[in-house]
Amino acid sequence: MLYILRTLIRKLPGIIIKAVPLPDPETVTGFGSRDKTGEICRKNGFARVLLVTDQTIFSLGLHEKITASLADAGVSCSIFSDISSEPNLTIIDGGRKALTDCNADAIIALGGGAVMDSCKMIAAGARLRKRKSKSLLKKFLFVKKKTLPILAVPTTAGTGAEITVGAVVTNDKGSKGSTVVVGLDVRAVILDSELTVKAPKSITCACGIDALSHGLEGVVAPVRVSDGDMQKSMECVKLVLENLPVLIRAPENIEARQNMCLAAHYGGNAINKQLAGYVHAFAHSVGAKYHIPHGNAIALFILPVMSFQKGKCLGRLADLSRYCGFAECSDGDAAACLDGSVQAENRAAGGSRLPVEI
Repeated sequence: MLYILRTLIRKLPGIIIKAVPLPDPETVTGFGSRDKTGEICRKNGFARVLLVTDQTIFSLGLHEKITASLADAGVSCSIFSDISSEPNLTIIDGGRKALTDCNADAIIALGGGAVMDSCKMIAAGARLRKRKSKSLLKKFLFVKKKTLPILAVPTTAGTGAEITVGAVVTNDKGSKGSTVVVGLDVRAVILDSELTVKAPKSITCACGIDALSHGLEGVVAPVRVSDGDMQKSMECVKLVLENLPVLIRAPENIEARQNMCLAAHYGGNAINKQLAGYVHAFAHSVGAKYHIPHGNAIALFILPVMSFQKGKCLGRLADLSRYCGFAECSDGDAAACLDGSVQAENRAAGGSRLPVEI
């Protein structure tokens, strides 16, 4: 009886996530593709938008191609650039006020995971005007008629937050919590590799390892998904393993940059459909306690955790190895080929050097 109960509990998150309506955005890709933002807004009937970003992106002028596109399309734009690396209630309150002041029809989220998560809460708050931001930080936040529409333009290639329904926000006690926004309306995602070209090597590597983990955890997750979703998780891993080493040697390789943007996006789909696994569970906990950047924390745990799980998911790891073109042999040999590739990738990116094998 206890075994059955534990089995059911382990399956519960997978059952719950299947009941959550997930975004199905239009996806636009390509170097410089954010210049299509105005066209997308006009097509969706948006007359006024709030562009949300952070001070670094704003100071670099990376928003200007978007604002020019909006002007050409006749779309009015206001800017809120007070996002920090740690979204909190003060930021959410400020974003909600900026949204009310400009009476926007939609939000354009330009940035990394912090901007994306902030925008999810701001967009939800736009439909729940009578509720204080503090009351929005529930495990599940239900928005009956969907949130205000979001156009997501990620500036990093790792989190996949442009499509995930979860948002991590620090509460008034200083603790981070994850909220699943039920009814999130991401209308479009623009994967523009131009935004990632100038990223420091450390950021590129940390984001790449994060995306790699999303794909790996999706592949081995005990959650039944469609063949298409499983292929996206495998393609996420394959794209990172093929393109991150290229960017370590040649940071301005546009094709590799664009492929990493797509890998991160597929990783976000894995989180939505197959959930994050134990690698992220450890990384979030230890990272929060010791203030370790998320990608670095992932690098510390990806090898030990996958090694521990190996016996339960050898077949899937072997399938993934074959998909990536590493092996066409027995399950054990195929998984070993994948093991060596992941270890090499993690170390090349400056991650864990623990003598652990998958």
